[in-house]
Amino acid sequence: MEPDSTTRHKPRGRVVMLVDNGVKGDSRVQKAARSAADAGWDVVLFGVSPNSEKHSWKIGDAQVRLIPKPNPLRPRRHDMRRPFPRRPLAYRSPQVARYRVQAVKAWRSDLSFRQAAAKAAAAGHPGRSAGGSRGRLLVPRVSSKLYSKWVALRARETTNLQERRSMLDAPLDRTTTALWQKLMKQRSWRRLMPNLWDFELAFAKHIDALKPDLIHAHDFKMLGVGARAAVRARAAGRPVKLVWDAHEYVPGLPPRHSRWLPAHVAWEKEHAVFADAVVTVSPALAELLKEGHRLTELPTVVLNAPVLSPAADEVAGADPVPDLRELCGVGPRTPLLAYVGGINPVRGVETIIEGLTRMPDVHVAMVSVPPGKPYAATATIRKLVAELGVGDRVHFLPFVPHWQVAEFVAPADAAVSPLHHLANHELALSNKFFEYSQARLPQVVSDIRTMSEMVTSTGQGEVFRAQDTEDYVRAVQAVLADPERYRAAYDKPGLLEKWTWEAQAEVLDGIYSRLLPDRPRVPAASQEAKAAARA
Repeated sequence: MEPDSTTRHKPRGRVVMLVDNGVKGDSRVQKAARSAADAGWDVVLFGVSPNSEKHSWKIGDAQVRLIPKPNPLRPRRHDMRRPFPRRPLAYRSPQVARYRVQAVKAWRSDLSFRQAAAKAAAAGHPGRSAGGSRGRLLVPRVSSKLYSKWVALRARETTNLQERRSMLDAPLDRTTTALWQKLMKQRSWRRLMPNLWDFELAFAKHIDALKPDLIHAHDFKMLGVGARAAVRARAAGRPVKLVWDAHEYVPGLPPRHSRWLPAHVAWEKEHAVFADAVVTVSPALAELLKEGHRLTELPTVVLNAPVLSPAADEVAGADPVPDLRELCGVGPRTPLLAYVGGINPVRGVETIIEGLTRMPDVHVAMVSVPPGKPYAATATIRKLVAELGVGDRVHFLPFVPHWQVAEFVAPADAAVSPLHHLANHELALSNKFFEYSQARLPQVVSDIRTMSEMVTSTGQGEVFRAQDTEDYVRAVQAVLADPERYRAAYDKPGLLEKWTWEAQAEVLDGIYSRLLPDRPRVPAASQEAKAAARA
């Protein structure tokens, strides 16, 4: 993809942003791209295409380009080797096993057809030549039956081997993983997960063609892609700056198999040293990153705060903010809790549902229905709702645009966040925390570290022990008994003003300006004129 010759004049420089998703579901990335473009940067945001086609559109003045990412390095090495000696009877690959199973089915089906054709011909129907006598078909039928059992045995061995290999946690796998880590250290991802190269091979030529002044790599996978692009540019004499935006703590992520975590930890560690600046989502994560990567300075915190003043093109065509209580069918005096977010086993939604059995007049608005396919765990939660007989008080509602969340949930009496204890949950100040805050809602949160410390320090809610339904009910009842006491916390001067994306965008632009000091900020008047023209 060549640079667009019609690209508008860039008074400050070109910024290439990178993210390993399709952009539309990532509000932090969307907000960062839009606000950087509003600040006068020429922004091109690259994401991963959902198919083999390129896609493009604009977020404000920022260009979005989704690039296809083939996965030729995704197969594991053992998938391309014979299974001997682990399972000597297994086929070389599942594809071969599927072929053999289907082929023997076809053979037996054909023999049945030939026998039926012979029987039909004997009754005077046409087609004698297609059949065969019972004697002629006896040997092939016995052979096919025996061969079918043999193929079934080998197919089972293949399936068992694949299941055993899928998590790469067999003794031999653990030994080889540890060996590569010992021998190659932070370079070990090349052996543990070589498919990480697929990201660079998909994006490198597109980044290089744009000749960016600054690369903003969102999260750990794109850190490597951005670092390698920056190194290529620097070697060619262009002093590109690299900003790493760390959204999560990689060692705290749930691994997909036993090599996933050490590979990504090594990938991140190898490439973190090339970053000129690091930003992240919470003070706790900033401390861990500084210590884990021996950074010379503490990463800058850019909070996942909501946009208070969306641009005209964002709201154009959007439906008005729905009435939460009307959607739930409840009046203003009915106690109503709000939960916004996905449904999965570690988000603690079961605690919310179980708590309703102890609070018979309380309703809950579950703003958890995504467009298209529902979350896999939603069916389990609906079953629990039915079993506990609280279906008339649980209201599953669709998501609204991110700029509408705060206004949408504001009519509730309180908001809940019952996350379980996981490493990344302990470090998080989530989008929803700030959206609940902008709605001035009292918050009931589990005792995960960062969020519970914030709620306790500000006095904006109550903390309960994660996965403890009785303690959750205590916290909810305390908030509902005196909600104004908790709402008063939001009156603290400057608190809510700081918890906006508009404030965070200033922090981010300050980093860009520090790294590229010869690119002065766009005067405020010019930005206001641009916003007015866009409106």
